[in-house]
Amino acid sequence: KPDGEVIVHSDQGSQYGSDDWQRFCRANNLAPSMSRRGNCWDNAVAESFFSSLKKERIRKRIYKTRDLARADIFDYIEVFYNRARRHSHLGGVSPEAFEQASS
Repeated sequence: KPDGEVIVHSDQGSQYGSDDWQRFCRANNLAPSMSRRGNCWDNAVAESFFSSLKKERIRKRIYKTRDLARADIFDYIEVFYNRARRHSHLGGVSPEAFEQASS
């Protein structure tokens, strides 16, 4: 678990302005941050990630249960995206390889 407050950047979805979300953030030492309305460039990194997730994993799949969807998305992030997928902004290596080379 990270030390200190963690920023959670989101779009203007109503769920991110709800009292429940605000309470959850306070209880978990999270600092909510929202993009300006209608400006996807405020959140370009997250927009890029979700675009990749949808194109590379979610599209054309039908999950029978929420648990199966959750497990598949976890696998995409933790096994493929962070460990194997090459990222052009990291010089063509995976985040894991980039981090290892930087330490």
